[in-house]
Amino acid sequence: MTGTETVLGAPVERREGREKVTGTARYAAEFDAPGRAQAWPVPAAVARGRVTGVDTAPALALPGVLAVLTHENAPRLGDPDDPTLSLLQSPHVPHRGWFVGLVVAETLEAARAGAAAVRVTYEAENHDVTLTASHPEAYVPESANGGFPAVSGHGDPDGAFASSATRVDVEYRIPPLHNHPMEPHTSTAWWEGDRVTVHSSSQGTSAVRTELARLFELPEDRITVRSEHVGGGFGSKGTPRPDAVLAVMAARETGRPVTVALPRRYLPAVIGHRAPTLHRLRLGADADGRLTSLVHEVTTHTSRVKEFVEQAAVPARVMYAAPALRTLHRVTPLDVPTPSWMRAPGECPGMYALESAVDELAVALGMDPVELRIRNEPDTEPDSGKPFSSRHLVECLREGARRFGWEDRDPRPGAGSAGPLLAGTGVAAATYPVMVSPCAATARALPDGGFLVRVNATDIGTGARTVCSQIAADALGVPLDRVRIDVADSGIGFAPMAGGSSGTASWGWAVHEACVRLTGRLAEHSGPLPDEGIAADADTSGTADAESPFARHAFGAHFAEVTVDTVTGEVRVTRLLGVFAAGRILNARTARSQFIGGLTMGLGMALTEDSTVDPAFGDFAESDLASYHVPAHADVASVEAHWLDEDDTHLNPMGSKGIGEIGIVGSAAAVGNAVHHATGIRFRELPLTPDRVLTGLLEHGHPAGMLGT
Repeated sequence: MTGTETVLGAPVERREGREKVTGTARYAAEFDAPGRAQAWPVPAAVARGRVTGVDTAPALALPGVLAVLTHENAPRLGDPDDPTLSLLQSPHVPHRGWFVGLVVAETLEAARAGAAAVRVTYEAENHDVTLTASHPEAYVPESANGGFPAVSGHGDPDGAFASSATRVDVEYRIPPLHNHPMEPHTSTAWWEGDRVTVHSSSQGTSAVRTELARLFELPEDRITVRSEHVGGGFGSKGTPRPDAVLAVMAARETGRPVTVALPRRYLPAVIGHRAPTLHRLRLGADADGRLTSLVHEVTTHTSRVKEFVEQAAVPARVMYAAPALRTLHRVTPLDVPTPSWMRAPGECPGMYALESAVDELAVALGMDPVELRIRNEPDTEPDSGKPFSSRHLVECLREGARRFGWEDRDPRPGAGSAGPLLAGTGVAAATYPVMVSPCAATARALPDGGFLVRVNATDIGTGARTVCSQIAADALGVPLDRVRIDVADSGIGFAPMAGGSSGTASWGWAVHEACVRLTGRLAEHSGPLPDEGIAADADTSGTADAESPFARHAFGAHFAEVTVDTVTGEVRVTRLLGVFAAGRILNARTARSQFIGGLTMGLGMALTEDSTVDPAFGDFAESDLASYHVPAHADVASVEAHWLDEDDTHLNPMGSKGIGEIGIVGSAAAVGNAVHHATGIRFRELPLTPDRVLTGLLEHGHPAGMLGT
């Protein structure tokens, strides 16, 4: 692509694609240096208690072991903004898997052997890791993740529900879920005098630098954090994690470069997880299918280290016109690892429960579930009363129905079945908020006719380099091949993390502004450029984060077709379709990848991904990819993603909305609703594994299901 007329929106190939497929792209563990050491953490073996003794002698006696850090000898850290990073500072053990030691050695193998040789004794305390809706310690917090009020509503939802012609009162349960990016959380650090450089697998270098400065009591300008390539994060790398802190600590103590690559089996305990959520929904409707009452109440867990409340009831404040509405969050502190962000936090589990309940209401009304959603389309955002900057959910539903062939659907459960296979189709809506944060960027015109754009964006596999280059070329009015870009270096300037589907909007706004200013400077310049070129800066503070009079959201519609094997209980998704309204699409190729990735991740949530907290030992029973099952290519026969051309002038200079998370939001509900259509059975607990489905078939006396006995 060399022209400018279609550069924004064009399906441009990733700029770093060749580096990745040829193996020349370097990730955080691959920055070698003379004398580099490796470190391996020691996790706590009790669910709650305190360390009473540490015998490091067996580890130090092993060949290659350089040091063993524990709370007894580790350097003292400053007060962290995130208490989960107060590492090796105390004998207290808040949950199983909490790091109580770090072994540094010449090789990874020696570090691992050393960690196994450390002898730790504990004084165990009684623990509680079991979430229940009636837990006596559950409370209503001041706010949920993202600063959303824990409680919101209007009207008299209880009274309206009681007098409704049709009522649905249901409970849904979603287990803990884990991010499990392909590249584990890893950092390599080394000191040069009083300065430290860290290569970290992170979704944002600015946040890592700020926290390291606080912990090690250093000015931020003495810390450089780079995240050149990141092998996925899905939210788990959105804040600084233990690997960065431990790598910097070990490097300072040993005087050598140190790499800390967290073993995958340790990740569920120390890098966050999607907390389990227990949902109760009460939907009331009149005879015409218009909602009269909507109540969504959520109970979740948090750790005793740090409060994190999954904002799963928030989407109900956005979706449907209900004259009476209440949403409520409760949280229970338990002796569990601290939950955190996982792709579309809040919206993903919340919309699964809401869209499943809406499907139940459609069945109770005898109404088409697509038409029920359209009938309850609001004129303004129900919670705030703000007008939408754009809302094309109805168009997504109608276009998705057309592409999917929805009009041919027989609403009777199992009507399209053949032999032992039950077939069904389902639909769900999706929403995700438009978020944007301030960012800095520079653009420089060079004497060779090229342009250098610098923005501290982090490319976690989404194509940030490519899309930011397209934004720059479009603003400069030059061919794309004349734009070079530097990203993912804290020295470039402040930038928000890659998260909340806000990265491209935030970075792109600053890039656009810098390039527009540069164009103005070039127009005033005559003659050849100086050797250093001509530059322009931008900082979108005060504009990107200004309060908007509009409710800004992306929307989408998901459709799924499934077959259910009544002999084995296995569910297969034969078709998965998403249609989205997400502003201006800036790169058709990378956007489609993001949408399809989200759809597939939602399929995993629906069918395969499951985690349980062992009540006796206090840890996650599924802690690796052998036991925590994510979808493979063979799990989806057909996945399609499409979008509407949406012109929204109330967003940012590019007119774009985030797309990294809207794809997952309705996917699980569409699959679950399709399973109900296939079987006539409503499964209200995820995932829909063969054992759970087969048990349901047997309990409901399905004749084909009897073959499974």
